[in-house]
Amino acid sequence: MVAGTAGLANALALGAPRAVDREPLNLVPFSSMARKTSQSGSSRASREQQPLLKPTPSADQIALLEIYDTTLRDGAQAEDVSFSAEDKVRIAQKLDSLGVHFIEGGWPGANPKDIEFFRMIKTIPLKHADVIAFGSTRKASNIVRKDPNLQALLAAETKTITLFGKTWSLHVTDALGISLSKNLELIADSIAYLHGKGRRVFYDAEHFFDGYKTNPEYALATIRKAVEAGAERVILCDTNGGTMPWEVREICGVVQRECPVPLGIHAHNDCEMAVANSLVAIELGIRQVQGTINGIGERCGNANLCSIIPNLELKMKRPALTDRLSHLKDVSGFVTEIANLMPNKHQPYVGDSAFAHKGGVHIHAVLKNPATYEHVDPARVGNRQRMLISDYGGRSGLLDKIEAYGITLAKDHSKVDELIHTLKDRESQGYQFEGAEGSFELLMRKAMGSHRPSFQLLGFRVIVEKKQEDGTTLSEATVMVKVGDVVEHTAAVGAGPVNALDHALRKSLEKFYPQLQEVKLLDYKVRVLAANRGTESKVRVLIESGDHKDKWGTVGVSENIIEATWQALVDSIEYKLLAKG
Repeated sequence: MVAGTAGLANALALGAPRAVDREPLNLVPFSSMARKTSQSGSSRASREQQPLLKPTPSADQIALLEIYDTTLRDGAQAEDVSFSAEDKVRIAQKLDSLGVHFIEGGWPGANPKDIEFFRMIKTIPLKHADVIAFGSTRKASNIVRKDPNLQALLAAETKTITLFGKTWSLHVTDALGISLSKNLELIADSIAYLHGKGRRVFYDAEHFFDGYKTNPEYALATIRKAVEAGAERVILCDTNGGTMPWEVREICGVVQRECPVPLGIHAHNDCEMAVANSLVAIELGIRQVQGTINGIGERCGNANLCSIIPNLELKMKRPALTDRLSHLKDVSGFVTEIANLMPNKHQPYVGDSAFAHKGGVHIHAVLKNPATYEHVDPARVGNRQRMLISDYGGRSGLLDKIEAYGITLAKDHSKVDELIHTLKDRESQGYQFEGAEGSFELLMRKAMGSHRPSFQLLGFRVIVEKKQEDGTTLSEATVMVKVGDVVEHTAAVGAGPVNALDHALRKSLEKFYPQLQEVKLLDYKVRVLAANRGTESKVRVLIESGDHKDKWGTVGVSENIIEATWQALVDSIEYKLLAKG
């Protein structure tokens, strides 16, 4: 067994590893490359006191920390995510502006879309990042010169190639169906070939942690072959996402002592440990950390760079993006939008709720000193503090919100009591103002007596007709409103009843208020509030609207979904007109 691995395997207390057929391997130390380590059977607690397993990173290691983004490759393997080549180019440009060091563009040997991406990105100058092509070692039946995957990697014309190979003996024998020694040949041949063609090669040691726990000698042998063949980085991959932080600490400590080239960490999130495992590895002095924006990726996702990067900079005092950290939330939202995913508002650092306060005690304290309930300044990551309006917020939160609209009231003012009563009554009916601040401002101004409606509803009617002959449906809405002394009666059709009602309302008002042509309905959500009543259940409709410079949310509640929609639509338009003064 390689020096240092026997005591480690005992201390990990990993249970009995599955039996493996081990071939006789000509295993030699990393010759002059490896530091001597003592073999010990001591407990984990005693060994963790040894400085070798908890090194203090050197000044060079701190300065040379590398952020490697794999959103375009591993992130694209997430369920419900599909990037076009054009999408990938836009994301790559955004990542470059953020200041990441490496962008893994895709696997040119696997699909035409990635080939097109590499063709397109060559024409676009990037300021900070190197774009990397990703692929596998050659097939056992091919020679390197005729291996399609290796040739596609070279055709991508990137300066650096990340090549993954098998390090877990189980995968070698069961997945590839080849001998352990043959796999070592694949690793060495492939890396040496690409290196000989003038490419830098990073070696992704796939399933390394599982492979080490099963057969440490062989896992280390694969790394040895990669380094001897010319790999400039060795990336330790927790491909199944099942490794715990203490295991990462132990195993990385051994590999650091055995491997002479800089190491990296590539963690998956199947046990919710990807960020923790990445930070533990970096604490040990590992140079490169791989991950994706928002943690998107296969199965449960990858290590989330939107958590790793601020933790590095703000908690561990490790420079990662120099002065670009304040752009992190913007990049997070951009990738979410391009991927056509719902934003995770509860995501640390960059989620809309990351610095949102709802409880009255919390709000009261934060207004005095944000540090009471905020671990960092939200602006550091491009986020902002939010005070949520609810019946939990109390006077402090409500007064702060009122002041944000330019209205100053004493804490004991009667209007405050009236507004608190109205708010509690509305929320008891099912209204929710946390995502509907447009409706809240209108509610507040009505309670203060400072709002005059821009129009008056005289009536509306919505008809949905299904034609039997061709199976199509037709939705038509008729709206009658009064603006000043003028009555306007308008009809419109739409793709559905909500769309028709929206069209009819806008059509009736745009001649009086042309600025409404700027307003777009951006999002429409319906939540059933009392499902036990079936189709008689009360529903809450949340609408997000926007124009060329702003977005706002409005809410409506009713047993009738059309009525609830009408309430939210009216508030949306009233808020736009209010904002225009």
